[in-house]
Amino acid sequence: MNEHTAVANGTNNIVVSNLTKTFGKVRAVRGINFEMDRGTTVALLGPNGAGKSTTIDMMIGLTTPDFGSVSLFGHSPANAVHMGLIGAMTQTGSLIDYLSVRELVSMMAALYPSPLDVDEALRISGADAFADRMTRKLSGGETQRVRFAMALVADAELLVLDEPTVALDVEGRRDFWIAMRAFAARGKTVVFATHYLEEADAYADRIILIAHGRIVADGAPTEIKATVGGRIVRATLPNVDLDKLRPLSGVTSVERRGDAVTLNCADSDATLRELFTLYPNVRDVEVRGAGLEEAFLELTEDDDDEAV
Repeated sequence: MNEHTAVANGTNNIVVSNLTKTFGKVRAVRGINFEMDRGTTVALLGPNGAGKSTTIDMMIGLTTPDFGSVSLFGHSPANAVHMGLIGAMTQTGSLIDYLSVRELVSMMAALYPSPLDVDEALRISGADAFADRMTRKLSGGETQRVRFAMALVADAELLVLDEPTVALDVEGRRDFWIAMRAFAARGKTVVFATHYLEEADAYADRIILIAHGRIVADGAPTEIKATVGGRIVRATLPNVDLDKLRPLSGVTSVERRGDAVTLNCADSDATLRELFTLYPNVRDVEVRGAGLEEAFLELTEDDDDEAV
């Protein structure tokens, strides 16, 4: 029985207990707690400085918490790394110079007990197209693909990704998430931090929303979005004075983008009745529930009264 099989037959979850970390006067993480089952895909969301990267660093043993603990499949982060149970793609650090991409990924594979085939890691990451190129001659997007290959080649039980699609173009981001779906489908656990809300909404089983070093929401994307009430009305209404739209029944805020206006509404039915009565020339009307962006903004608004 190899170490990965032992994990499957043992403790299958990840437990983060009361993690706390301070850097000088900055309280980066303030008592974070969560558990996640093996085989789930979890997104960590939050504004810049919320504590996402620090939380990830403590999860994988790069940073020691001031207080609290992390258990990965029943092991400490250091032991989990030693056993080859963690693959990570972080924001910091540069690729080793004077190696080709293939040589670098092969070197990483040699560090793990049960690595993925190097050619397979290169193919999945999209780095196979430039596998023989020297690392110092890569573009930003190519470097990101190599980082991904280095994390994948571990074939670890937990894959931790910090802003994984930064510097990737639209096609690269699409290919990345296709690969992630395939990886998670094998029963692997994926934790990723991202600024792209649409990625979290589309690909995460669960979102943990962090602000000011604390968890402010935790649940499925649909649950997070449901915390924000009201509806959003979007319509084409050229040359209208926004000050005349704000008094409409049910409207809480108004904004314009070109000829289109967006009305955030507590009562969209009342808003629409008045809108059609006062502006019969309105067209292209859309009504939708609040999305992840609205929930993100409302839940992470700056109401913190502690020094950071």
